[in-house]
Amino acid sequence: MTHDELSADPTADHAAPLDALDLICFSHLRWNFVFQRPQHLMTRFAAHHRVFFVEEPIYQDGPDRLQLTCTDGGVQVVVPALAEWRRGGDSVTAVQRALLRRMMRGERVRRYALWFLTPMALPLTRDLSPQTIVYDCMDELSGFAGAPAALPQLEEELLARAALVTTGGRSLYESKRGRHANVHAFPSSVDLGHFARARDAGGPEPEDQAAIPRPRLGYAGVIDERMDVALVRAVAEAHPDWQIVLLGPTAKIDPAVLPRLPNVHRLGMKSYGELPDYLAGWDVGLLPFAHNDATRFISPTKTPEYLAAGLPVVATAIRDVVTPYGDAGLARIADGPEAFGRAVADALAEGRCGRLSDVDQMLGQGSWDETAERMRALMLRTLGTEELSDAVVAGGDAP
Repeated sequence: MTHDELSADPTADHAAPLDALDLICFSHLRWNFVFQRPQHLMTRFAAHHRVFFVEEPIYQDGPDRLQLTCTDGGVQVVVPALAEWRRGGDSVTAVQRALLRRMMRGERVRRYALWFLTPMALPLTRDLSPQTIVYDCMDELSGFAGAPAALPQLEEELLARAALVTTGGRSLYESKRGRHANVHAFPSSVDLGHFARARDAGGPEPEDQAAIPRPRLGYAGVIDERMDVALVRAVAEAHPDWQIVLLGPTAKIDPAVLPRLPNVHRLGMKSYGELPDYLAGWDVGLLPFAHNDATRFISPTKTPEYLAAGLPVVATAIRDVVTPYGDAGLARIADGPEAFGRAVADALAEGRCGRLSDVDQMLGQGSWDETAERMRALMLRTLGTEELSDAVVAGGDAP
């Protein structure tokens, strides 16, 4: 269901009960880009709250309007579609504010929480009166290529206004905990059942992967400045019999810099539902991240997903992979082409589905269902709402 024009009628049939808490999430990521942390959390929150997922604007011909689409999981995705001539103009923020308020009137959003994934959305909300504000700092956005100059200052303002701050990993938690009184770490979680399907490789392979020889080393995720492209190229050149499969969109880098070698296979973006089918045909899961500002605080979702799929994991020394996965012996950590290649060789010798009992024990403590419940409990605590048990809330500072 898509609405290009939103009614301002406060008696509309879609009105929520006046005592319900709605959730308005402001995101720098598109809902239909890659299914990751925001999508996992918001889909689960939608079982308890009306969730409005507000994206950054798009520009097109025609009048300013909001596009409102309801996902299968019940999340309403809100996209400001602005006239092309407004691009870069001072009126962009004012127009988005007006459209947002029109949507809130039309949907009878009266008692609500604001959930920020990016501080850049803060100017849209300064005159709103939410019940509470949550800043889910899933990445250190200021370290990414092309980060807006205003981002650090807006983050300071958001930290001052937020009642709750959550972080996408332990290292990011350590960097924020001295800047706010209520900070909690929630590293990348996993839908264990979804990816455990890949442990049974007996089904038909995806057509575009079936003809690729073995062994296959795979990477699934956004291909951007965080990937150590030189490392991938060096490993591929040193081991022409190893096939490297890259799944995911390319962003913020020139695709021409990626290695064009016979044993490097770029298969493009795949849906979240398709990923287990691809991982079932891999022999090793790769995390070939560079060491730069963009990776300093990352907690890759692919680490637990690879492990849940039964893959041995080889990663560069990213802090939130080293601890806890490297320390537990569930991921091999190596920097540089020679060491990384040796680690891959060891992983190939180990084979798929090794140490599954240890994997399941660790990952069973970090499901997206559990993470969403803990985060929701902490949000409700800021309202003085005791809907969930102390035991649930206490799990929030995940290691």
